[in-house]
Parts: sequence; structure tokens; C-alpha cells
Amino acid sequence: MSYIAIPISSMPGKQDIEIDVTINGQKQALHYRVELFYWGDCLSPTFDRVECIQQLLADYDRNWTLYYIGSPTDEFVPITFVKKEDLVKQRRMLRA
Repeated sequence: MSYIAIPISSMPGKQDIEIDVTINGQKQALHYRVELFYWGDCLSPTFDRVECIQQLLADYDRNWTLYYIGSPTDEFVPITFVKKEDLVKQRRMLRA
């Protein structure tokens, strides 16, 4: 799969991103969400950051699926989600 990088500033809270793309004449809308998860919000303090991310995402909105985990800082980790229905569209286009 080819990638196109679009820089998104790291702002607190959720950033809902809607992208309309045309690939080989086929239009589709893609919906992404970038959210910062703070290490201090972990339910139980741990040095294992993977366990912390699992805790933070355990009850996340089921309409969205994990797409990308960004580079963590000492304070937070940026995580990108994609709407599940859009991920299905992307996979269909790859197979076509």
C-alpha cells in the first residue's frame, strides 16, 4: 500500500479528520481521528507502556479501530483511529 503523509498538529483532545480522495476515478471519504492519550491517565500505574495503552483503549468507541500509534513522548502517545467502515472500503479498493 502506498502512503501519503499529512502533517497534523498535536493539539489536546480529539481531532476528527475527514478526507475526500479520488483514486483512479473512484471517490471515497475517509474518516480518521487523532487523539492524545496521557500516561498519567492509566488506571493502574505501570512502567509497561503497552499495558497502559491497552487499558486506555479497552472501552474506546467500537465504531473506530486502531490505525496507527505515533511516537510517544514522556507525557503522552498520539494514536490514530479510522472508522471501521472506511477500513473495509480501503481493503476492498486494494483487492480491486
